[in-house]
Amino acid sequence: MSVLPSASTAPDDRTPDRHAGSVEGRGAEADRAVRPNQVLAIVSLGIVLANLDLFIVNVALPDIARDFAGSGLDRLSWILNGYAIVYAALLVFFGRLAERYRRDRSFLLGVALFTFASAACAAAPSVEALVAFRLVQAAGAALMTPTSLGLLLATFPPEGRGGAVRFWTAIGGFAAALGPVVGGLLVAWSWRWIFLVNLPIGLLALVVGLWKLPAVPGHAILRPRVWGALLVTLGVGILTYGIMKSPEWGWSSGPLALTLGTALVLFGLFVRDCLRSTNPLVDLSLFRIRAFTGSALILVPFSIAFGAMLLSIALWLQDGWGWSGLKAGLAIAPGPFVVPLTSLFLAGRLIARLGPAPVVALGVVSFAACFGWWAAMVGPEPSMAVAVVGMLLSGLGVGLTVPTLMGAGLATLPASSFATGSGILNMVRQTAIALGVAILVAVIGGPDTVSGRLAAYEHAWWLMGAVALAGLIPLPLLRRRTQGRA
Repeated sequence: MSVLPSASTAPDDRTPDRHAGSVEGRGAEADRAVRPNQVLAIVSLGIVLANLDLFIVNVALPDIARDFAGSGLDRLSWILNGYAIVYAALLVFFGRLAERYRRDRSFLLGVALFTFASAACAAAPSVEALVAFRLVQAAGAALMTPTSLGLLLATFPPEGRGGAVRFWTAIGGFAAALGPVVGGLLVAWSWRWIFLVNLPIGLLALVVGLWKLPAVPGHAILRPRVWGALLVTLGVGILTYGIMKSPEWGWSSGPLALTLGTALVLFGLFVRDCLRSTNPLVDLSLFRIRAFTGSALILVPFSIAFGAMLLSIALWLQDGWGWSGLKAGLAIAPGPFVVPLTSLFLAGRLIARLGPAPVVALGVVSFAACFGWWAAMVGPEPSMAVAVVGMLLSGLGVGLTVPTLMGAGLATLPASSFATGSGILNMVRQTAIALGVAILVAVIGGPDTVSGRLAAYEHAWWLMGAVALAGLIPLPLLRRRTQGRA
């Protein structure tokens, strides 16, 4: 289940009013030409692009490995990790940069970038080329996400914005749910079709967007500094590389110590830049707010486990049980399908009755139980029932946890910090997902026998279940002040 596109990536509460005024201020004729539902339909196409791609790529990874013979899992995992790292680093940077320019043009530029990169991914002659074009895809997604919400908030009246964002979120979740099935169908022909399918969607969004999207001007803000984004990107990338190489190098080896030490220095420089700069990429003062800090601390272990789950299940169903991409996709689909249903129809009611902390606790326990289920129930003999139950547990856990954490973390922020805070939480989440993939690759290694492969996956699942449960430790930070506000 995809990390749902969240309303928390929206600009701050003051921005929509300025944008709405700029649209309405062009006169009665222009006002009649702006149709909010039309804008919602167009920007939803962009979110379909970003979310459909997530599970499609995971399901297709075994087929990509067979096409590029000799490519180990450590190399192939960068197809996922490169995307996650660049998306995490650029989400805040591009979100703030786009505030200076017209939202419609920024959104369409993101769609064009993503669509072009998808075509290039489909034609990639090597794993290295595929990873490089995935980085361009990530840049396009990082530009699409905040600008799409900026357009929604600028064109909908205040009373309609909540419903528009909920619909936008649900569309993203539905696209994620379709991803495994669509991916399974497409890899039956070739894994390259998982990228080619983005072209008609992207082209439709571009043509209709150029024709129908209203002009929403930007406003004068400080230009974000590239230096901070570069430091955090390099730091996470080097740390991820070191973790994946640890079985080969050894934990006491010089190369590993040098790699991890370099990552630590880069993170230190990033924190120093955020503390000293008058225009930091990340406003660290937000971590003085209990609920915000608690949400970020819970998101780290939860998202590490989530990243490992995404990859491990897709690999096991195809490599461990020998299922086709389509069968594996059908088995995975219930998980992401449950996420938007849980988020929209269950989490809100539970939060209203219990507050966010118990809901997050229930979600974390459910998600950890999914790993326990896989570790205890999976054997050499395939079982569709085992797979579906495991995915339902994970979908329930994600649907209860992620939206609740985003809401609780942002509820106590001042309106002027809403955009920055939401960007930080999404950066934390995506970075942790990349680390989860790296840890999984390091743990499972490359066993040659069926029994060895099963033992490696069981070990990884038990470990990730424990990591997910570590998210319960910061839970007290969500209590009291946010109980009635999230």
